[in-house]
Amino acid sequence: MTSPELRDWPSSDRGYRRSEVSAVVGRGDSVWERVARDVLRWRVKTASGFAVDSTSPVSQGDRVVVTARLLKVTVVEPVEVVAVVKELDRVGFAYRTMPGPPVSGEEAFIVHRHGDEVRLTVRSLTRPAPQQPWRALYPLLLIAQRIARRRYLRSLR
Repeated sequence: MTSPELRDWPSSDRGYRRSEVSAVVGRGDSVWERVARDVLRWRVKTASGFAVDSTSPVSQGDRVVVTARLLKVTVVEPVEVVAVVKELDRVGFAYRTMPGPPVSGEEAFIVHRHGDEVRLTVRSLTRPAPQQPWRALYPLLLIAQRIARRRYLRSLR
């Protein structure tokens, strides 16, 4: 759904809220090598304040648990890696949520370069989880997602 292998992201299911944001994380081969390695080891999530129960490089089919803690609230998000991209100028992955977390959907983290510039792109498709209390809290969760996306874009600098 988030198509991390594609430079241009085609339209998708209208049942999801769609987001795509990008930022320059640096320039040059040394930056590229570092961020290409880091993105495939969950660094975007861990450097943004999340815990991930895996230290291994991502692999399609992996199931991991991502945990967010804010104040006294802990949110556990079981996810499954659905795509991994490893190309000369594009590296990244996408995961989908498993049943249980506050939102349902898919998220992708893609590092790509154009010439000397290295960029991180974050794509997400989100809809409210079917269970309460998350469904009722969905508007607040959208605000939390915007904050998380800003952190993601700074995570690999």
